[in-house]
Amino acid sequence: MAKDVIVACDFNSAAETFTFLDRFTEEKPFVKIGMELYYAEGPEIVRQIKARGHKIFLDLKLHDIPNTVEKAMRVLSALDVDLVNVHAAGTRRMMEAALKGLTRPDGSRPLLLAVTQLTSTDEETMQRELLIGEGLEETVLSYAANAAAAGLDGVVCSPLEAGKVHTRCGAGFLTVTPGVRFADGEVGDQKRVTTPARARELGSDYIVVGRPITQAADPTAAYRRCVKEFLG
Repeated sequence: MAKDVIVACDFNSAAETFTFLDRFTEEKPFVKIGMELYYAEGPEIVRQIKARGHKIFLDLKLHDIPNTVEKAMRVLSALDVDLVNVHAAGTRRMMEAALKGLTRPDGSRPLLLAVTQLTSTDEETMQRELLIGEGLEETVLSYAANAAAAGLDGVVCSPLEAGKVHTRCGAGFLTVTPGVRFADGEVGDQKRVTTPARARELGSDYIVVGRPITQAADPTAAYRRCVKEFLG
């Protein structure tokens, strides 16, 4: 898959989502469906957006015992999304189970990513509340290496770690990076952030951008600006 901007459609209803997507008359943005929208509308929202011709990153961050994750992935695989994810903290065995469940009888499957550490987490919080003694960067890289060893296609990480993930896991190991804001924008609840242009320089394969586009006065103009800055 080529580099791209993924728009986080973090809406709480199909109506809001389609009102937003209807503004795009020339493009078919790659969209992320997260927990808020999926839990509000269920799998039908995925089918409807897919029918409109959009690529979809289904961002549900599964994290459970291996057997449960395998069965859940078998269900999600039938939705024909393009990207789906789990938490790397679920262990290599869980990630392997996820991959097994996601793979269809004909061998095809969506790409599978592992979330390393959320971009709302900083090193102090990780060590104080999660009791992870290693530094944030090494934790991310270790989780990424576990995901690669489990056969996954890439990780969700901060743009600040993307290049180092490629160094550790290979150039073809995907980095999908939230925590992207325009230089003149607000960072919100994100702590490890950068701009679209800087994310490209740091090695991000995909950037996930939500509020700077979805809450912009002109979302299509914001999307085009983001694409131009990221893809050059």
